[in-house]
Amino acid sequence: MVIKKMHDMGIRSEHAYTAGMVSIGLSVLTWAASLKGEPGPHADLARADRWGIFVGEWAPTFFGLGLALSHYEQQDGTLTATVHDLREQKAM
Repeated sequence: MVIKKMHDMGIRSEHAYTAGMVSIGLSVLTWAASLKGEPGPHADLARADRWGIFVGEWAPTFFGLGLALSHYEQQDGTLTATVHDLREQKAM
């Protein structure tokens, strides 16, 4: 029901996959920014790790949503391309 609502709102599997990849990069950036947020020998490495892990946990959620949306798109017939189509394009 949630996936159908997301699909009806125009969210596609590609959007969820992209959000997952962005969250991986954002995880590294937040870790680095948090690490530099407290300069000096007493930098709080644990805090930086917690921020990186917190943002890093978003990626599996987005990838899971992408898979669910992809399955829904396959059943609904709105999947933008099939593996066969992609292979044909690659061969050309």
